[in-house]
Amino acid sequence: MQDTVSRRPKVTGISAPFSTVAAPLSTESPSLTECSVATLSAGLLILSFPDFNLWPLAWIGLVPFLLLIARRPQAWRCSLLGWVCGSVFFYGSCYWLTYSMIHFGGIPRWVAFALLMPGALVMGIFPAIFAAMLARALRRWGAIALFMAPLLWAALEWIRLETTGQLWNAIGYSQAYHPLLIRSARWGGVYAVGFLIVLVNAALAFFLLRRSLPALGILLVPAILVVAALMASNYPGPGRELIPLQDAEAIVIAVQPNVPMDLVKSNDEMAELKSRHFEMSEAALRNINDGKPILLIWPESPMNFTYGTDSPLRDTLAVFAKQHHISILLNSQEAAPDDGIYNSALLINQEGRLVAQYDKIRLLPFGEYVPLPRWLPGAGLIRAMVGDFTPGTNYRLMPVADLRAGVFICIESAYPSIARSFAQEGADVLINISNDGYLGPTAVMRQHLANAVFRAVENHRPVVRVTNSGITAFITPEGEVRDATQGFKPEVRTWGIARSETSPTFYTRHGDLFVEVCAFLSLVILVLSFWKTGNEAHDAAAITG
Repeated sequence: MQDTVSRRPKVTGISAPFSTVAAPLSTESPSLTECSVATLSAGLLILSFPDFNLWPLAWIGLVPFLLLIARRPQAWRCSLLGWVCGSVFFYGSCYWLTYSMIHFGGIPRWVAFALLMPGALVMGIFPAIFAAMLARALRRWGAIALFMAPLLWAALEWIRLETTGQLWNAIGYSQAYHPLLIRSARWGGVYAVGFLIVLVNAALAFFLLRRSLPALGILLVPAILVVAALMASNYPGPGRELIPLQDAEAIVIAVQPNVPMDLVKSNDEMAELKSRHFEMSEAALRNINDGKPILLIWPESPMNFTYGTDSPLRDTLAVFAKQHHISILLNSQEAAPDDGIYNSALLINQEGRLVAQYDKIRLLPFGEYVPLPRWLPGAGLIRAMVGDFTPGTNYRLMPVADLRAGVFICIESAYPSIARSFAQEGADVLINISNDGYLGPTAVMRQHLANAVFRAVENHRPVVRVTNSGITAFITPEGEVRDATQGFKPEVRTWGIARSETSPTFYTRHGDLFVEVCAFLSLVILVLSFWKTGNEAHDAAAITG
């Protein structure tokens, strides 16, 4: 019988080069079933995040995706599956980005959801790279390479932050509201928690591939490592309860004014809202008869105070501070070089004087600045619509009686390096002022709060989170969320704070050392996966045992 290959017609002429490329691509393209399984993994991960809050699913959600990679570890095919999985996850977990477009931008709902797609596709590139790298490792070393997945995943989350400026919904954040499970953040940040989650997923996938007694034994090893990591992260320090006011060194009053997002800014409306700030503050002060230093905090909001140019506001705040013998922390738009504007946090002391100013360093893309060159057509129009703030450059601690506070603004809670910098400088407490109101009563409220929870645990410092429309809360150094407010309702909270008695955590001292090691080892894995040996790479049959 004539050989099958010899009977195959030869492709000649101009189509020959294209056929040599198309043939492997067609054989490696994922099937509809495989794409559905990748989407299943994405769905399980989405459900593990707020507002679904099915956090245990994160510990098994990647198993279907890992099995897809392991059964047919072809880099091109796996990268497409990773792109599908990642894009669906980011789209589904960040759907709330459409809220402001629909409700404040007047964009039709279907257009808003279509505009969300490009961003999700870009973020999906990182799971795609993860899948391709893991496929290379599996072909080189077999099923045991599944245990390299935690290294690759952690490294690519870190690279995502460094290249795009976004680490939103890193897999570790799914566990934010379970302090026992996020202790490892004290030495490795949110990346360490994600590492442990992916390790468990990889172990389960390995067992399902092999289904043998030795594989069961190997499955127990990661479980023991996870428990050991959690126990080793038990950090000595204050308990999880709020500090009683009588034992506090200073008292914080957090005002959640619930300024409406569609603020017209007429004179009457602005006067009424300013009065609301002062009335809520005064009502809270009447309930305090302790004599301790008091810090009154107003959040970021659409009020857009301009302390530097608004002399009536300056005079009113000075009188209020001196009358009640308190310090006031508020958000304000302040002058920057070259006619720019800072998004700032200002501290006014008990004598009514401005004594400290922190200018927001990490600005929100397409919210506070436009990451496009000025010469690009249309960039000026977008800049006029969303604003064009100037980033700050210095981490300035603010004095609160004998304590020191590090203040960061809104989305800066999603950047581990900012809270860490304040902790390194000696902050006793971290303060986050924010306004999530533009994104409505959606999952963003608890997702954003999850970032602040990790900043508390990473540095073992309490975080006082004060927002315009929720969620305002006190976060203990262990990551317990206490005394949280309801959303979109004016509320006031009063908490005690004290000097930190604990030494800096490993994460505060060494930062992203853990994930940097993961990135280095991932690079080694990638290089070795291309290293030529005398043996052929493992095929799918060898991997599945």
